[in-house]
Amino acid sequence: MSAPYENPEMLRMFKTYSDTKAPGRDSIADHLAVASLEEHRGDALIVVTGTDIAIYPGNGAPPELQGLRVNIPGFTELTAVSHFGPALGSIVALKERGLESWRGHARTLLEDARRVRAANSAALWSERIAVGVLVGREGAIAAMTDYACAISERYLERSLEDPEYMTPQSLRDDYLAGTGQAELPVPCNRIMIATFSLVALELGHRLIEWVDRLGLDWSRVLFAVAGRQGRPTGGTTKKTTSLARIINIVSRGQLDESRVFIAPHLPVFAHPSGGDLQEVIDLEEPVRWQLARVMSSVELAPIMFEGIPAFVQEPLYGDDLPDDATTATDMPRIRSADDWPSMLTRLRLSLEDPRQLLASGVTDYIVQQLVDADNDPSRVTIPGLDGEPYPGLPSAPR
Repeated sequence: MSAPYENPEMLRMFKTYSDTKAPGRDSIADHLAVASLEEHRGDALIVVTGTDIAIYPGNGAPPELQGLRVNIPGFTELTAVSHFGPALGSIVALKERGLESWRGHARTLLEDARRVRAANSAALWSERIAVGVLVGREGAIAAMTDYACAISERYLERSLEDPEYMTPQSLRDDYLAGTGQAELPVPCNRIMIATFSLVALELGHRLIEWVDRLGLDWSRVLFAVAGRQGRPTGGTTKKTTSLARIINIVSRGQLDESRVFIAPHLPVFAHPSGGDLQEVIDLEEPVRWQLARVMSSVELAPIMFEGIPAFVQEPLYGDDLPDDATTATDMPRIRSADDWPSMLTRLRLSLEDPRQLLASGVTDYIVQQLVDADNDPSRVTIPGLDGEPYPGLPSAPR
């Protein structure tokens, strides 16, 4: 098949304004983007990938890097506990589909729960896992972990003995949400909220300490979420990624939202091995260039269209959840540590809304508490942990 005809004179004029393939950046649009690039070269640039956060101070200064989802103390252990809920829900879903594989998965999870329960102790959390922000809460976390294992074992054992018992209704009534029965003083939904909150506490504390030390001029910061974040459909707008909310909170509301870019097609660096930041360093110029191309277009609009209705940023949160709500479109703001309707709605949205990130339920709420408490983790209320009636750990061997 032959290529379509292109008039050479028209093609030349087309490329005069915009020719993204030209190596010399000689088009009119390129020159405007270069001007934007140079204007913002000294601005701090924060780039978040699927695994890390990099901060480029500007003017060629070397970047700093911290893990976002890797090498985070306590992340694996706390997330393992939070996985009880979706793991059991998935086993129920398999059984509902008539798939016999549910039995094998149930037995495996049951054995895992028993092993974790045997290994769990306050000393494990304080001496081995040893997460600084959790100091003073290790006993409560150990009690929560023991309880989470115990109620999971109970549900799995009964379901394996009586498969007719395992239904979506029993999962909700006897495990996830509870109906007030004495044998379920804390429903598993609250355990999921608690574990997510504890992970957020570590991440938020470290992030606030880091950026405060750098003394960033937030009015000039460029912030980009680059590449894939979690599932392929999630976190592609400012409203559907908790990262935009988190950085806005960490900046104490000083970050200009027009300088926040959700850019799944930006190039990303791999998580550095052995502390080698060369790939991170090399990526700064390509990222700044791509952002400059976007910003130069944005900055052109008021010059061309003064008096025409202007674009306004969407709010980072959805509407507050009414008391009689039956549906929600976006993440509602969490109003307090006992605002269970909003927190549980967020859990459901994180699963049901493909736009959302699975781990975005409570992180921004915990980070806001940290900011309000001058980054003192001991002054933060952890919903689902603090004040909950978890039974103490058994003193005798099982």
